[in-house]
Amino acid sequence: MIRLVLLGGPGSGKGTQADILKQKYQLVKLSTGDLLRKETEKNTDLGKEARSYMDKGELVPDAVMIGILRKITAGFESKGQGYILDGFPRTVPQAEALLKMLEKQDVELSMALLIDVPEEELVRRLTSRWTCRECSATVSFPDGKPEDAKCPKCGGELYQREDDKEATILKRLNVYKENTAPLIGFFRERGLLERVDGNAVPGTVSERIQDLFEKKGIK
Repeated sequence: MIRLVLLGGPGSGKGTQADILKQKYQLVKLSTGDLLRKETEKNTDLGKEARSYMDKGELVPDAVMIGILRKITAGFESKGQGYILDGFPRTVPQAEALLKMLEKQDVELSMALLIDVPEEELVRRLTSRWTCRECSATVSFPDGKPEDAKCPKCGGELYQREDDKEATILKRLNVYKENTAPLIGFFRERGLLERVDGNAVPGTVSERIQDLFEKKGIK
């Protein structure tokens, strides 16, 4: 049974690879948002507690997040359902709590998989997106936007949202490095970290991940 933590900076292609793995190995993909949404929609005690923080614009405490994760994964364990954690854990304390939770379930994490992409490539990818003022379609120009480029759907003017500009992207990458990158060291020290070169097209990265799984005997 696969229990996978997926790591990588914004723009690394984590979401795309998670979707591919989900289909290939019949896994459930869980993000922080997924976990919270499942419990708040059911209006469980944990869901109510989580909502009390969310309604105030506060982060949901780690203890509540782990409580929700424990409840959901216990059901998976009973059915032999593998899963991917995408976006959780985000910090070392969350990672420590995750491993303690798995230990109490008497199971082990399969691996923490890092999709490794150089920062300059992440910036290039993230700043390549442009949005149409008319129909809101998004267009990617990985090699730079031509001056006369128009929306391919409606011919409208293209502009770059603040979230897609380099200054904003660099701030996002700094937050990632400060808060999430320490997880790389955490999982490496415990022999759980595996790296895959993510500086390639999605299909090639997917093949590299599947080759790694084969070498590790993960099916």
